[in-house]
Amino acid sequence: MTAEFGMRDIRDAAERLAGRVVHTPVLHAPMLDALAGCRVLVKAEALQRTGSFKFRGALNAMLQLGDHARARGVITYSAGNHGHAVAAAAREAGCPAVIVLPTTAPAIKVENCRWWGAEVVLYDPAVQDREAVCRAIAEPRGLHLVPPFDDLAVMAGQGTAGLEFTAQLDALGARPDAFLVCCSGGGLAAGAATAIRARFPEADCHVVEPAGLDKMARSLASGVPERRPAEPATLMDGIAGPVAGARPLAVLRRLGATGLTVTDDAALAAMAAAFRFLKLVLEPGGAAALAAVLADPGRFAGRTVAVIGTGGNVDADLFARVLSPRP
Repeated sequence: MTAEFGMRDIRDAAERLAGRVVHTPVLHAPMLDALAGCRVLVKAEALQRTGSFKFRGALNAMLQLGDHARARGVITYSAGNHGHAVAAAAREAGCPAVIVLPTTAPAIKVENCRWWGAEVVLYDPAVQDREAVCRAIAEPRGLHLVPPFDDLAVMAGQGTAGLEFTAQLDALGARPDAFLVCCSGGGLAAGAATAIRARFPEADCHVVEPAGLDKMARSLASGVPERRPAEPATLMDGIAGPVAGARPLAVLRRLGATGLTVTDDAALAAMAAAFRFLKLVLEPGGAAALAAVLADPGRFAGRTVAVIGTGGNVDADLFARVLSPRP
């Protein structure tokens, strides 16, 4: 990896991942455009292996490990989707994996990690620090940490989603005026925005976070990685992590990215719209970028907006609630 993250890192990752990840489609529907008041093009990373973009970064990092590191095994901490991705990538690479998850993680995300044969360790986010839990397990066992976002290999792997998106936009004859991506630690946001801006330098880049938990937006303003300003009380668990990543922050500041926020209600409405108009299942955090478009139609009126639908690992009871809202 180069000292300054860029397109070479993403292209190298794309070569490494060729044939190993799903080339996810870009979806569009005139009825969704009418609702949004603009042209919306959604890259469906919920259809990626393990149900989210996270598989790209996890596998890119895993494929660069030496034989000794693979033999000893890997560990990560995660809100769920990165853990699932590391578990699956570890199975593919032939190495053991330990996944540290919060007790608040949706059941589907815990079950998914275990399905791939990973050892799952749960911690209480109210009283325990996930990185400390991870270190306590990793050090005596010599496990290699695969970070969820603040890692150049992970960022490059996530950036391949943006690289694919640019080629698909070209094929559609679309030049986005804006690019929106959900954001927690910032690995996907930094990687994908790098690729989008390299091809479409005029596109505005927006990171989308839960209302009241906008740590990346505050980090972009301060120039240093900020922690979330409150304990998470949101359905968007996948993008409610505790801190912004230093490496993603540096990239996003260089690109001039700005922050937007959405409420849980807006995310649920976007999930319903994605299912109704695109036949796409999204989890709340995975629908956040689309929610930012639908919640404020005037902001993007008449423009072409590129959005990544980042994940679809949602518990069935919550999705049923989305499709059958009660008054």
